[in-house]
Amino acid sequence: MRKAWSILPEEWKPILTERGLRAFRADQILHSLYRDWITDWDKATTLPKDFRESLKAEFPITKTEILEVSESADGTKKLLLGLEDGEAVETVLIPATGRFTQCISTQVGCAMGCAFCASGSRGVVRSLTADEIVAEYMAGRSFGEITNIVVMGMGEPFMNYDETIRALKLINAGKGPNLGARHITLSTCGVVPGFAKLAAEGIQFELSVSLHAPNDALRSELMPVNRRWPMDELLEACAAYTKTTKRIITFEYTVIRGVNDSRACAEELAHQVRRVPMAKVNLIPLSPVSHRPDFKTPDEATMMMFLDVLMKNHVQTMLRRSRGKDADAACGQLRLRRMENVKCKM
Repeated sequence: MRKAWSILPEEWKPILTERGLRAFRADQILHSLYRDWITDWDKATTLPKDFRESLKAEFPITKTEILEVSESADGTKKLLLGLEDGEAVETVLIPATGRFTQCISTQVGCAMGCAFCASGSRGVVRSLTADEIVAEYMAGRSFGEITNIVVMGMGEPFMNYDETIRALKLINAGKGPNLGARHITLSTCGVVPGFAKLAAEGIQFELSVSLHAPNDALRSELMPVNRRWPMDELLEACAAYTKTTKRIITFEYTVIRGVNDSRACAEELAHQVRRVPMAKVNLIPLSPVSHRPDFKTPDEATMMMFLDVLMKNHVQTMLRRSRGKDADAACGQLRLRRMENVKCKM
């Protein structure tokens, strides 16, 4: 059984024709789903009642439940969404002047095991299907018009490549939600095979790479993925991606006090990033996570030193501020807290 939110606009007409249903209904379906923003076929009142019953039976709309909303003083909201099988994922809504960004998850948990990330502290349960990823977007949209999506939530998008790309193509589609490709950013921890696959798509999605360390020794300690695809291989893939797509790659670097925040780290990072044409760096102070109390947020002077070193080395750099610290907005924290609460009640 196919779910409505997993079907690309161009796929509806042949699907209906195969079932003896009139092809013009496809446009009515798309209008109901992505202009009227229905989450229940009963609300598609432009469609005949018997046709709605057929759609419910053959192409159900994925159900989610907002289990919890955690809101920060800065306006950031984290939603914990319950899925149909009882699992839960997080999505974060980040308001800013002229922008309303949603951070999307692609897996329940994460298998990559990055040291500072709560998402991976309990491993991966399963990957999300395309319709579940779109359901996240729809849940977020109920709080306002989404202007940007960053695929930086729970999970590694390149480990769920096909379903993630299908969902993003649907959100990008002109007869779908019609969110521009350049307003959609995928983030990977460095799963190298995904770079060539994404480049071959020919879609102008933005791409960011979680780097978080300037050398193999430290990166392998913080990010186990580096043992499979070390930095030389990763940076070569990044350079090939920019050459093929003519698109900028953004390197994400989370600064952790006493771990990767030295001037030497900054100098080495600048050297590494310059190996990739059309690259820039986002510097992010660590958002503390409960499972690693030894990891601390750096002070302002350290962040400014790091920024200064990169800029003096001619690396385009943006200093990002952590959002939603008081809403458990770092990846996986809300789900982790819920799991601990459930365990305590058993």
